[in-house]
Amino acid sequence: MRAWITAILCAAALVAAAGVVIAQDQQGPLKNSGDTVAKKKPADTGDTGAGATGTTTDGDLPKIPSEYKKDKTDLHNLQSFKTDVDTVTVDVAVMDKNGRFIPGLEKSAFRILEDNVPQQLSGFNMGEAPMTVAMVIEFSNKFQTLWGRTWYETLELAWGFASTLKPEDYVAVVAYDIKPEILSDFTTNRMQTQEALHRLTIPAWSEANLFDAVTDTADRMSAIEGRKAIVLISSGIDTFSKLTFDKTRKNLQEAGVPIYGIGLMQALRIMMEGRGMSAMQEMDFLQADNQMRTFATETGGQAFFPRFQGEFGGIFQQIHQSLRNQYVLSYSPSNKAHDGTYRKIKVQLVDHDGNPVAMKDEKGKPMKYTIVAKAGYKAPRAVE
Repeated sequence: MRAWITAILCAAALVAAAGVVIAQDQQGPLKNSGDTVAKKKPADTGDTGAGATGTTTDGDLPKIPSEYKKDKTDLHNLQSFKTDVDTVTVDVAVMDKNGRFIPGLEKSAFRILEDNVPQQLSGFNMGEAPMTVAMVIEFSNKFQTLWGRTWYETLELAWGFASTLKPEDYVAVVAYDIKPEILSDFTTNRMQTQEALHRLTIPAWSEANLFDAVTDTADRMSAIEGRKAIVLISSGIDTFSKLTFDKTRKNLQEAGVPIYGIGLMQALRIMMEGRGMSAMQEMDFLQADNQMRTFATETGGQAFFPRFQGEFGGIFQQIHQSLRNQYVLSYSPSNKAHDGTYRKIKVQLVDHDGNPVAMKDEKGKPMKYTIVAKAGYKAPRAVE
């Protein structure tokens, strides 16, 4: 009997102990269970006795001396330096009548005139290099209506040129209607370029502000080093830009970014000339072509006006040849004035006597050639 009583008491004791543990677990962490976070060590006040209780706050501590403390310097006693060294770089492409690059020219074959004054070349280089290209694409409801002929032509040109780029080339996509929109910034990631081109689906505004779009893009690219260009896919018509044609020309000349223009609707315009196109509309398109041609010529680029889809591949090839295979000439201008004026540049091919070079083809016949270079640059202003 005693054994049964002892067993019952032991079981009760175990149940009570388990209940206490469970209760503690349900209540959460116990308060004042011990110090688990390190506290700041009391400052040493110099008292080492058992009764030392003095503490020092952070505000009483001396500030840490800084080794980088800047004292005022007397600028009047410093030496001043000034440099007048300027270097002008000109990218030159020499093309035959078929638009093919002519290689193998020497430094002595080039002559540069700045405001009709011969300049001494200080640098000469030639070779293939990666490109930095901004595709500026007109995509408005004025001409690129959904599923229309010009809509297809625009997308064929945009996708076609993007597919010809090399992996190391940087490309940005800018579409414009009433204002320019950067669909993708400069990148070598072709997936981003494809995503940007996929956004060219449904045009919105019926305005096509060419002048604002091309000027904004050229200004953004003016500080980029290396071989750069704008591939402009446009009808050439401007409807509502803030900038005028003359102001746009001036800004593009100052930016120094070559423009390679591809005109749209050439075949469609020929078809419509005898089917109701008015004389005023025909003049508008002729003026648009002239604007594209002027932008290209004055910036050192080229303008193309394809009538057939089969011409697209040849145009892309000419753009690549012009940008990748260039003669890079540099010189220090004889005019050292920093007056901010625009100075005209003319590049010539001359022989040892200074006469124009007469090129011949493989058969010994005279060959016509074209020199593609920017028309000038804007001199820097003196820094006060």
